Amino acid sequence: MKKKTNQAWRDRVLPPEKVLQRLEPGMTIFIGTGVAEPRTLVQHLMAAEDGNLQDLELIQLVSLGDAIGVKSLQSQKFRLKTFFSGWVASDAITAGRVDLIPSRFSRIPQLIGTGRIGVDVVFLQVSPPDEAGYCSLGVAVDAGRQAMARAQLVVGEINPAMPMTYGDTLVHIDEFHLLVAAEHPPFLFDRWPVDPVFDRVAANVATVIEDGSCLGFSIGPLYEALARHLSRRRHLGIHSPFFTDALMELIRSGAVSNRRKGIFLGKSIASYAFGSRALMDWLDRNPLVEFQGIDQVFDPRQVGRNPNFIAVLPARKVDLYGRIALHVGKGNMSGRPGEVMDFLNGAEMSAGGRVIFALPSRNLKGEGNIRVSVESLPNQVPLCEAVDMVVTECGVAPLCGRTVRQRAQALIDIAHPEDRAALVEAAKAQRILYPDQIYLAESAHLYPAEIATEHIFKGNLHVRFRAIRPSDEEEMRRLFYRFSDQQVYYRYFAPLKTMPHSRLQQYVNVDYRSALSVVALVGPPGQGRIVAEARYVLDPERAWAEVAFVVDGDYEGLGIATYMYRMLIRLARQRGVYGFTADVLASNKAMMKVFEKGGVPVQARLEGGVYALAIPFAESGE
Repeated sequence: MKKKTNQAWRDRVLPPEKVLQRLEPGMTIFIGTGVAEPRTLVQHLMAAEDGNLQDLELIQLVSLGDAIGVKSLQSQKFRLKTFFSGWVASDAITAGRVDLIPSRFSRIPQLIGTGRIGVDVVFLQVSPPDEAGYCSLGVAVDAGRQAMARAQLVVGEINPAMPMTYGDTLVHIDEFHLLVAAEHPPFLFDRWPVDPVFDRVAANVATVIEDGSCLGFSIGPLYEALARHLSRRRHLGIHSPFFTDALMELIRSGAVSNRRKGIFLGKSIASYAFGSRALMDWLDRNPLVEFQGIDQVFDPRQVGRNPNFIAVLPARKVDLYGRIALHVGKGNMSGRPGEVMDFLNGAEMSAGGRVIFALPSRNLKGEGNIRVSVESLPNQVPLCEAVDMVVTECGVAPLCGRTVRQRAQALIDIAHPEDRAALVEAAKAQRILYPDQIYLAESAHLYPAEIATEHIFKGNLHVRFRAIRPSDEEEMRRLFYRFSDQQVYYRYFAPLKTMPHSRLQQYVNVDYRSALSVVALVGPPGQGRIVAEARYVLDPERAWAEVAFVVDGDYEGLGIATYMYRMLIRLARQRGVYGFTADVLASNKAMMKVFEKGGVPVQARLEGGVYALAIPFAESGE
């Protein structure tokens, strides 16, 4: 039976020239996208000189510029329409050789299915039929079904190298009016090289992606590196426009289970695959991955059904208001703002969802990517209010729920160190920051990002620790006003009632040549609140430092202060500090216990109700 079925479709295969004879002037031809582009049909179409091949419209969701060359589009024979302005189409659109149809991707199948965008002919590349006669649309399931339903001529290009994939991909051989045999392998793509800057950007993005998150992926160095940094996560889900080699490796690492998704439970979902021959072989008959149409994958309502959906998107520039300018030109896979809005809106609808834009702090020309304003730049995302975080290699800037001033402070903290002082001055001139805002420019390169760590305390409390930043001013202000009068007196030896900006900004702008301040945060990564702070300040006359702690009353007794004290000892020793000094009120028994548990001998002298502590490191034997 299998032999008869295979022989039947082979008898129907025609030379591409015979197919082209069926075309008529003025027809609209829908062409498969990406790896599934029917290269044989398209190349013959581009090369043909037949008189009937005039004034043809070609519709392709994403043009990769291989078979449909720019030179061919300069003639009067063809006119390409595309929904995607990225990749290589951008320059051709600007030059007027390609027509862009602005549309949300999730709406394209409806536009074609209802006839709003007419289709006369469909060219699709598919796998050979199985024993039951079903071909697979393979690794590009966008709006092909809707186009097939409207077209008067459906042509299938049979390619044995096209993977047989699962999902909404099966098409019976009898649904094709004509068949041709592929003369070329499917498109394959080399993996993107990842330079150290993008690797650090991706590492910072990974810190705010928790176990159980659902991710959308794209193509480029950011995603190539991000997959590597997520390999130790668990129960991740994939609901992505594109499936890549990086995602294949992430699944192989065991990080992806898809068991916490809201739809397509247990399956990684995509509309397209872009990648290597190894990826295509891995996807062939792989039950872990399903390909669905873009009406399913891009629909914000569908995306939003996945809890904790994280939209990670590349940005070109960001300004101090949190406004985003996207990339333009060749190789860009983010396209125009409308092409990212589906996933941005989906993340907004998702319970626990977040929108993260990521970029290096400077471009290849050495120009800062964080600016005072991006108003003059093209390709802006219209909803800066929807941006939850911006990430560079210098850190994570949480924006959600923050004022413009707080956004600016957070974004300056993750700008390139050499750009920060100028941004502060420009922001002050624009009245974004306070006129008296201070900034220690010489400390920008000294910020000890490497000390960041995490620890789990009793009750399964996850606490993150890092060095304090100037943008922590508001959080430190909130921490101060959560203290009891007794806590304030214990910390400051004075009955302080207020902590104004003029005083607090001096506290959060640390000169890391002579001091170190560590804060403890709880809550979701990138959105946590500060519950404790510990610091030492070096005595300029000798290599000893004064140390002090403060912990939110709700988090006392959990061991956080002890952990931070031991952390400060380790870091101080690495920096050549000989020992600590501290003044502790005799009634502050809890703090005395912290010093006793530090693992370093403490010398105490009681004077006027205050313990003067000396803590030499050399005698500890550590």
